[in-house]
Amino acid sequence: VRLQVQNGEKPLYRGTFHCFQSIIKQESAFGLYKGIGSPMMGLTFINALVFGVQGNTLRALGKDTPLNQFLAGSAAGAIQCVICCPMELAKTRMQLQGTGEYKLKTKNYKNSLDCLIKIYQKEGLRGINRGMVSTFIRETPSFGFYFLTYDCMTRYLGCEAEDSYVIPKLLFSGGMSGIVSWLSTYPMDVVKSRLQADGVGGVTQYSGILDCARKSYHEEGWRVFTRGLTSTLLRAFPVNAATFATVTVFLMYMKSEDDLPECEPGPVIHQPSSL
Repeated sequence: VRLQVQNGEKPLYRGTFHCFQSIIKQESAFGLYKGIGSPMMGLTFINALVFGVQGNTLRALGKDTPLNQFLAGSAAGAIQCVICCPMELAKTRMQLQGTGEYKLKTKNYKNSLDCLIKIYQKEGLRGINRGMVSTFIRETPSFGFYFLTYDCMTRYLGCEAEDSYVIPKLLFSGGMSGIVSWLSTYPMDVVKSRLQADGVGGVTQYSGILDCARKSYHEEGWRVFTRGLTSTLLRAFPVNAATFATVTVFLMYMKSEDDLPECEPGPVIHQPSSL
């Protein structure tokens, strides 16, 4: 977030590693966890929605094809925006608080919940949902590629339940799915971050998605849309490896223990194997 929204003419950070160093030096290790309250509150519900909607949509479509995998994932991505957008708004505001042009002597927000309450009091529901359209444009195709990649990877690697290497295979498949999903819509993530950070310093720069994209490109060139990509991909692999492997193994365990037909693994439904 800090790399994505920093001023191109006077950048605070030269890159991912320099940003990491600067945060620890100026704000201690606790600075790395700014805004953690928001993901902690929202990610449980987001993952429940995503995997639940994806599994049920795929079943409703009736046939397990690459296109249906993409459509089911896209449906899941679109629905979870309702939680994702306010969550990321609070996270962005908390992470920027006290840095660069957003540096103030007193903190505006005590925590993520206080941040959302104050935004709502000042701007209403519209303020809470700032960046909703850009979030929707980012998340819908991104989750389509997310589940499609996972399905293709698990089939290609031959992930069998009795395979002694099934866990490493699931971890690798999940990690690669995360990388592909981020790469597919990353420029829109930069736009979303800039829109959600807009107005924090008291000045509003952008009137919308196109205006933000146009001004960003005009001022900083096409590279602005790759800002922060390295740190995002470094995060994406382990996070999504753990997420997909945990969900798949848990559902495999539930099915084998209780033999519940409704508990087929969401991300790999109807695999031509015991998985």
